[in-house]
Amino acid sequence: QVQLVESGGGLVQAGGSLRLSCAASGRTFSSYGMGWFRQAPGREREFVAAISWSGGSTNYADSVKGRFTISRDNAKKTVYLQMNSLKPEDTAVYYCAVSAAAGATVVAVGYSYWGQGTQVTVSS
Repeated sequence: QVQLVESGGGLVQAGGSLRLSCAASGRTFSSYGMGWFRQAPGREREFVAAISWSGGSTNYADSVKGRFTISRDNAKKTVYLQMNSLKPEDTAVYYCAVSAAAGATVVAVGYSYWGQGTQVTVSS
């Protein structure tokens, strides 16, 4: 069994920054890829960023490239999402997830476990 706990969400003005954290427990964290997804009201969950087991490979949605950075600390069993230059359209509930494989998977079906989510609200 895997438990994921996200933190770091909140309210920020456009142009600001937030850093999300996702702490994992209950599984060999360092063997699997990790990802961040988000879901805005009335919209489907969408891919944001993913990182491979070693951190050596990352993938990003086009909408966040150059603004968001995913990283991980395997010793702390934590994955991070640094979000800079935030826009109102980044407003959503952000979820972290553990992949079923070692790579930086971009599709939601490739993930086995999900956190409860953390709200990010960007005001204009």
